[in-house]
Amino acid sequence: MITRREFIKTTALATAAAAATNHVSFAQTVPATGAVSQRLLTGWEYYQGSLGGIWEVWRGGKAIETTAWQAITMPHCFNARDAVDPDQSYYQGPGWYRTRLKLAPDPFPDGRILLHFEGAGQKSEVFVNLESVGRHIGGYDEFVLDITEAAAKVLNSPNNGNKGSNDSNKDTNEVPLAVRCDNSRDLDMIPSIFSDFSLYGGLYRYVNLVYVPAISLERIHISPTVQPNGPAKVSIKARLYNPASLTDQVQLSLRVLDPKGKVVHSAAQKLAPWSDERELLAFDIKTPELWSPKNPALYHCEVTLSSTHGEMNVTERFGLRFYEFVDHGPFKLNGERLLLRGTTRHEDHAGLGSAIPEEITRKEIQMIKDIGANFLRLGHYQQSRIVLNLCDELGLMVWEELPWCRGGIGGEAFRQQAHNMLRNMIDQHYNHPAVIIWGLGNEDDWPTEYPEVNQEKIRDFMTGLNDLAHSLDPSRKTGIRRCPFAKDIPDIYSPSIWAGWYRGRYTDYKNFSETEMKQVNHYLHMEWGGDNDARRHSEDLDRALAKIDSGALPTDPAQLDALLSGGVDVASKNGDWSETYICNLFDWHLKEQETMPWLTGAAQWIFKDFSTPERVENPVPRVNQKGMVERDLTPKESYYVFQSYWTEKPMVHIYGHSWPVRWGDAGEQKLVKVYSNCETAELFLNDVSCGAKKRSSQDFPAAGLRWHAKFQPGKNHLRVIAHKGGSTVSDEINFEYQTEKWEAPAQLELKEVGRQGDTLTVEARLRDSKGVQCLDSRSLVRFGLDGDGTLLDNLGTSTGSRGLELYNGRAVISLLRNGGKSEVSVSSKGIPTAFLTVE
Repeated sequence: MITRREFIKTTALATAAAAATNHVSFAQTVPATGAVSQRLLTGWEYYQGSLGGIWEVWRGGKAIETTAWQAITMPHCFNARDAVDPDQSYYQGPGWYRTRLKLAPDPFPDGRILLHFEGAGQKSEVFVNLESVGRHIGGYDEFVLDITEAAAKVLNSPNNGNKGSNDSNKDTNEVPLAVRCDNSRDLDMIPSIFSDFSLYGGLYRYVNLVYVPAISLERIHISPTVQPNGPAKVSIKARLYNPASLTDQVQLSLRVLDPKGKVVHSAAQKLAPWSDERELLAFDIKTPELWSPKNPALYHCEVTLSSTHGEMNVTERFGLRFYEFVDHGPFKLNGERLLLRGTTRHEDHAGLGSAIPEEITRKEIQMIKDIGANFLRLGHYQQSRIVLNLCDELGLMVWEELPWCRGGIGGEAFRQQAHNMLRNMIDQHYNHPAVIIWGLGNEDDWPTEYPEVNQEKIRDFMTGLNDLAHSLDPSRKTGIRRCPFAKDIPDIYSPSIWAGWYRGRYTDYKNFSETEMKQVNHYLHMEWGGDNDARRHSEDLDRALAKIDSGALPTDPAQLDALLSGGVDVASKNGDWSETYICNLFDWHLKEQETMPWLTGAAQWIFKDFSTPERVENPVPRVNQKGMVERDLTPKESYYVFQSYWTEKPMVHIYGHSWPVRWGDAGEQKLVKVYSNCETAELFLNDVSCGAKKRSSQDFPAAGLRWHAKFQPGKNHLRVIAHKGGSTVSDEINFEYQTEKWEAPAQLELKEVGRQGDTLTVEARLRDSKGVQCLDSRSLVRFGLDGDGTLLDNLGTSTGSRGLELYNGRAVISLLRNGGKSEVSVSSKGIPTAFLTVE
């Protein structure tokens, strides 16, 4: 609940002045449906499960104890932790939210009160007191509900304690608000229950309370057309929100500012209220500043609407750019070839599910930009407005996608929802210059929950979606990933290749890609990479690569390919899931992409690990581990592989920061890889130079920045110094080198390895009967805890799961002591359980 004082203090708008002058303004980050907006962050309670009806939300019943309602803050996902529980499936069902809105005095004499939901999963129904004020189906598009009349009924009810209160008491005016979210399994909804990601439930994006005049602006659409070496033509269209069908004349004033804040066009006009969308203005910008990843220049359009009912000002941003997918050729932005260097994102985070606060979203998108990416696929659904704003600002081009994922074709409700969500996605994200492709779906050739996979019906449905997208937005391309019998329908097609993971060896990547490229007009490679268990590393793979430098090469090309790719036929089944392997795979793909002049680009799958019910058997259960960062944004080694190819700012990184113990024979030459974008680098082992090397992107692995070094048994120190232009950067790591050979695992060891405040970290190690650590073990272990502490598990990370596979014979987890004493345990099948007392 918010008081009027808090409302005035925290809102970015001058509410007090607005109440006096009937004038308000709002920024782009506030919904275009509103004039005065406040995020509803606190004062909420949550109840998991079914209720007999809305009456039980406020009056309860014998079966509902007061303690069943939990105090929470927004945004909130009710699968924040159980989606990665190693022992049971995540909850799918209804969840209830309730709060009491303390309404501020309406800044408009006869204005409207709206609730703006930025996203809620997966079905939602909203109640004011006991009255249902609206429903929404779809977990990812925004929706707005008008609660004006329902709120008035509450405030004017004889049963309301505020009835008849004077002005000094109006701050206590409360409106009971409840929201029912439901992510129950439903075969007639998208996305499919067979999708390889969790269908989260909850109010997992922000909820805003919005005040608008009786006649207000609902949506502004800005359509720029840029001609090479010519002026930009800009059309500005608008929809009104006028639920009472008022006929009072409105005054419109428009200003357009360039990226430096200079006014480049202005106009004013008087109009009668209109229905549907209407063009307000069309004009030219003679010398446009073009938007691009290196120069994400944003124009601002200010639209002021005035009437006898009040005044509001909407600011929208837009960018000027033009692009082309050359037939069987590259991608061009603003007339020049640009290789799309991308990754993919799910809305998912450790301990939060999809309820990601804005500050974490900002950190994540900045990390994506910091690897040098210029492209981002949003998989597999419309994502938060915050994400799109950041992509505009940072210069990340976007493929945004309808959540028709592995879905086949359902009934009429299914079709209607898909069309509604496509309309909403385009309508709500139309102005973002970052968006270049509207994705129609993903992997819609899979066997589904329906009795048949009818290719003709899928083609017809996709054709309808494609036509709808082009009718709503003729300026952008459409795309789909993996549906080979319908690849001729959208503008852009991505096949499923997965060289070196689900198919063949990673050395097949270029040949696979060229074959696929020739089959469609416009090829863009979405999804490549593979799973890698954070903190798991391999000596064997690098021993194989070391043979390349030693001259011991096989003469058979197939044998050479096997050597480069680890010698496995299908790495997803037969590989070791190590960071070592995936770094080599990424390294190969990235160096090959530099030699493919016809390539439009590619997007690695996926930037960050995420939860999925489809992968219970993974090293971290129920987590898709294909990310270059963990679910809590901890970078894996591969993050720096991408930086070494894509960034311009000097960087250097020695492979192995999360590899505390390496192993091998005494005196054996070990491979040391350094990832850097610098021209030269010099490596030092235990303060002795191993020599300087020059970087060459086609010298695999590590672009030639690799050394053979003989580690000493015990402690070792590696340091690298790299130079680029006039800049110098460095990196260093410490590690142990184990020469003792281990036998069969026989015992577990558990010890404390860190303490910060009330948080304590323990590490489990698996050893043989002689105490030698089993460094190649990936045995499944389980942590337990008894006593006063709380285990920090169900995070879906390498250090935040109570059940997981060991990485190189060890595993780490943390706990909260809660100021008391606890007994921590770790167990593995066939091995005696180990215990540790902490206090």
